[in-house]
This record gives sequence, structure tokens and C-alpha cells, in this order.
Amino acid sequence: MNSLATPPIPPHFHEHTRLSPSRSMSGTALSRKRKASPSPDRDDEMTTSPSLSHARLPQTLTPSSRKRVRSNLAGRPLSVDRLLETLDKDSLRSVLKTLCDRNPGLKDEVAQVSPRPSIQSTLQVLRQYYDRLLQSFPLGPNPRSDYAYDRVRPQWHDLLEALTDFTPHFLPPNEQQSSVSLDYLHGVTNIIHDLPEWDNPAYNLAKQNAYEEISRAWAAVIKEASKRGGGIQLQYNGWEEKLRAHNDKSGGRLREAYEALVDALGWLRPAPQPTAQQSIRQQLISNTYGTEQPIIRTGNW
Repeated sequence: MNSLATPPIPPHFHEHTRLSPSRSMSGTALSRKRKASPSPDRDDEMTTSPSLSHARLPQTLTPSSRKRVRSNLAGRPLSVDRLLETLDKDSLRSVLKTLCDRNPGLKDEVAQVSPRPSIQSTLQVLRQYYDRLLQSFPLGPNPRSDYAYDRVRPQWHDLLEALTDFTPHFLPPNEQQSSVSLDYLHGVTNIIHDLPEWDNPAYNLAKQNAYEEISRAWAAVIKEASKRGGGIQLQYNGWEEKLRAHNDKSGGRLREAYEALVDALGWLRPAPQPTAQQSIRQQLISNTYGTEQPIIRTGNW
């Protein structure tokens, strides 16, 4: 029985087979690191391993591939081109006006490089003056009173001055196309119709003068148009009806313009048919009386 028992293991054999603490810890860390590393099929899982510092980090860009940041970046004012992009219409107008006031020689240059104003844009500006006039009226029972006139006097004069300045631009010889002149006069005459009237007759002289000025402008354009192509252009677009309506609405203050248009269209109107008595007289003079046989019609025709 004793011969079959397992012989005892020598002590030195255990020293070689037992793992040292350092090897045991490194093995444990290695196993943890391998366990924490995500599998190829589970890339979206977050690692919780304490050995994250040993994981492979994303490759950083080399200094040559990154955009260099200015080390001396400092504030500076905008260029003129960028500054002009930020200005609205009113600010840009104010800047140009200031430059022209400081340098009067720039006025001619600005006028040369600026496009010609259109009828629509000009009438829109005049309507803006008219709207500011209406907005300036005080709240009260009588908008025609002297008090109301005193409150809106600055806007009233601004509108009349704008009418005086803009109208000659659309008259010959500055404007060569009669159609453009007529279209402008038609629009600006409607604005004059809308001008307020006052209880004090002295305050109404400005509106009456505006009617007289615009009537002379109509007459000048009509006379110039009658020289071109025999005035055929005047018979289109219903100018006779429009001007007659303007004259009626103004109380006859555009009579000069309407008479000039009637004279210009005189030869274009069909000649009046002679009466029966005049027709017989002409036949007697021409010795053809009684030679024409009457036409006998039957039925309704």
C-alpha cells in the first residue's frame, strides 16, 4: 500500500510553478484590456476599461495639413465696397448728399453716372411726399382750417417744390419721347387733383399755380408731338378723353392744354358730311344735278 502512494512534491518545485504577483497583475490587465476592446461587430459600444489610456486614439492631423491660424489677427475697418453693401437707400442717399455738399464738383459726375429716373420711380417719390403731407394733418374736425395749414406747411411746400423740380425733367427738349412726357403729365396731374384745398383763398393760390404750370407743360408737349409724324401719336391711348377729364376735374384750369390738343387733332378728325342742301348746291355748281339716279332698295336693306 505504501509503495503505491503518491510521492510528495519537493518545495522548490512549487516556487517555479507559482506565478509571481507582477506576472499575475500583468496577465489580469491584459485580459481586461482584451475584454474591454470592442469587437469588429460592436463598434458603437463604449469602453469602460480603466486602461483607456492604452487604447488607440484617432490619428491627429499633422501640422502641415491644418489651416494655420493668424497669430496677429487684429480688428480693422471695413473696405468701402463692404461698407456700401450694408447701407440702405436712405443711408446711401445721405452719404451721397454729404459728399456733394462737401465737394460741389461731384454733382456733375454723380448726375452723369446715375441712370435716368423712370416715370414710375418719380411718381412714387412724389406720392411719398404726398403721404407725408397727409400724415402731418392734426386730429381735428376741420382739415381745411388755418391751424391745419400751419401744421402741414413744411410738408406742403416740400411737395410743391418736388413737383416744380421733377416736371421739367420730363419735358422737351430734355425728354425726346412724347409718349414718356404724356405719361408723366397724366400721373402728376392726378397728384395735383389730390392736393388739399383750404378755407383761406390765399392758401389755394399754390394749387391754382400748379394747375397753370401743368397746363402749360401739357401744351408744350402736345405742340412738340404735333411736329413729329403729323401728331398721329396723339390720337392713340385716348389722350383727348384723358385731358378732357383732367380739364373738367380742375374746373377748366387746363383749358389751354385741351385746346392745344384739339387743334393738333383737327386735321386728323374726319371731315363733316355735307348736308342735303349743300349737296344740291355742289351738284348745281358742278352741273351734275339730276344726273344721278336714286338707288331703289328692297326689304330692310
